[in-house]
Amino acid sequence: MAQAEPPMESATDRASDAEEATTRRPETVSVEELRSYLREVEGKTATQRITVGINHKEGVSQTELADWYDVSRTTIHNWLNRLERLEDEPPEAVIYDEKRPGRPPKLDDCQQRQLTEVLTESPREVGFDAEEWHPKLARVYIEETFDVEYTVSYVRELMHEASVSWTKHDSNGQDVERVQEAFKSGFNTTSESGPRTHGCRR
Repeated sequence: MAQAEPPMESATDRASDAEEATTRRPETVSVEELRSYLREVEGKTATQRITVGINHKEGVSQTELADWYDVSRTTIHNWLNRLERLEDEPPEAVIYDEKRPGRPPKLDDCQQRQLTEVLTESPREVGFDAEEWHPKLARVYIEETFDVEYTVSYVRELMHEASVSWTKHDSNGQDVERVQEAFKSGFNTTSESGPRTHGCRR
């Protein structure tokens, strides 16, 4: 009895894989940037999207990736297209699916306005010994001021909505711990007048 032959790749798949030999996507994002996103990403699908981008940049074909992750080749193609948007859009808008409607915010309107105002000022104005805001530092401020815990990825989204930009390299954990301790111990900064205060604290 003749043994059944394995299914063959379609001509379209072969042509696409041949094209990939010279084009590794996402073209607009480096492997280093993708790995930095991977360190902070949450959720299975979001993690897979970034990992697929890293794998493809490192030479794995879309056909192989579809087999690795047990998804269709179209899904892999769509994920890579999606990652190209990282050049112009915040990671949260690209990596994650749209949030489900009806989820209540943890901050009320007054607190959200306060946060937006604070993020548009220097961190020194509210007692942090830092030159600029970044997501991890803003997360500390939110937790210490409002007693609300957000993920770093969600804080990135809040900062984007507030039109706050930051350098891509976040401060390391020791820096964040240092400014957090200063915040808790009475805003020990170089400012003689002390930090500015805002309303809406819990």
